[in-house]
Amino acid sequence: MRCHYEVLDVSRNANVSEIKIAYRKLALKWHPDKNLENSQYSKEQFQIVQQAYEILSDRHERTWYDSHREQILYGSNSEFQDNSLDVFQYFTSTCFKGYGDDENDFYAIYRNVFESIAKEDMTFMDEKEEFCAVPSFGNSKSDYEKVSEFYSYWLNYMTKKSYVWLDPHNIRKARDRKYLKSVEKENKKVRQKAKKERNEEIRNLVAFSKNKREALRKQKIVERQAKLFTFGAQPEWAKFDNVKSELQKIDRNLAEQFGEELSNSECEEEDDFNYLYCVACSKIYKTPKSFENHEFSKHHKRNLKILKETMLED
Repeated sequence: MRCHYEVLDVSRNANVSEIKIAYRKLALKWHPDKNLENSQYSKEQFQIVQQAYEILSDRHERTWYDSHREQILYGSNSEFQDNSLDVFQYFTSTCFKGYGDDENDFYAIYRNVFESIAKEDMTFMDEKEEFCAVPSFGNSKSDYEKVSEFYSYWLNYMTKKSYVWLDPHNIRKARDRKYLKSVEKENKKVRQKAKKERNEEIRNLVAFSKNKREALRKQKIVERQAKLFTFGAQPEWAKFDNVKSELQKIDRNLAEQFGEELSNSECEEEDDFNYLYCVACSKIYKTPKSFENHEFSKHHKRNLKILKETMLED
């Protein structure tokens, strides 16, 4: 069954005058006398237009229709089928091949997933412009502002679906006022439970994708750091302070690329984790002084030489 507003091609806020004009236009278009070559089909369309007008032109009928519109269109007795995307298949790294922008890569897969979820919600949006405002997952080259906008929206995701098709009771058959109130309460409880579960599913998926993005950012930092330490005897640029400055610059660039803004405390944590870690010896040092002393040790120089030879062979 089609929505009466869609039949007359008017908005849900249309006034009586707009509804009447739309009806006259469509009645003239589908009147059987105007469509003798296809009278049966035109008769069916004319009756649908008439029914929509009769409901929407009557103030009481329209009020009742507006209150129960979704139950009528999507309820258990309707032809509607909920084909929601099963998002649990995307809670694993095996659903994508790499971190690029190709069809089967991380960015393409999750961009399509979130676009599909947004399209499912579009059916239940009062204004279709809402769909255009939903932020995209983007790609590997998306800037900080776009990525931040995506996570700001999707980490607070609220489904637009009503879930009226899960209603255990058909309120159209309820005539007793007291009974109607009771079944509506039960129906509402079932819908709210379904909405909550869907919201949690999507938000958890968003968090999963964000963690993957963050892991990629960290990996790039470590790879870059490894390259900085694989050259021969330490030149001036490889001293601790210079390396630290270089890595901080890389960290800022990557943070911007992957949609994060590091606070001062986070920067300090990054320093402890990334900049005081010796790749050659697989050790973490708590202070710059201890790290600098370690760099001049025989043990470090021996491991650095082995690391360099191994990487050159690879």
